[in-house]
Amino acid sequence: MSEEDDLSAWGDALAEQADAEGSSSTDDAADAWGDALAEQADTEANASAASFDTLSDGAVGGSKDKIDLDVLLDVPVTLQLEIGRAKVSIRNLLSYTQGSVVEMDRLAGEPLDLLVNGTLIAHGEVVVINDKFGVRLTDVVSPQERIKKLK
Repeated sequence: MSEEDDLSAWGDALAEQADAEGSSSTDDAADAWGDALAEQADTEANASAASFDTLSDGAVGGSKDKIDLDVLLDVPVTLQLEIGRAKVSIRNLLSYTQGSVVEMDRLAGEPLDLLVNGTLIAHGEVVVINDKFGVRLTDVVSPQERIKKLK
């Protein structure tokens, strides 16, 4: 039984129930339901399936060798510079005051890590330009190394 037949059967059942009860308000409600279900069945029967064009290799980037990365250029990412890390207990953390020194796991002069969305991308050193901090990249992690670290 198709969906259209189901909807028609519901409308018939509601009309039959209204006839059996004999009340005019129920009869009006049954007619309204029956009409609505019949209208929905007609609409669904007349609806046609959507058609889409097939994608070809040339439709996306022009050719297999050239990939258009312009769509990704405006996606925001988070850059982080990691000086080092330290593991401390909550007791020690709560004892810190202004002027406290936190010892990191890196040596002075060791390169910083540049992370993009949490992924190591490069190493660098701190520079100061016009009273602002920056980082000079000294080593960029290769894509192959990044993929290895993801696994």
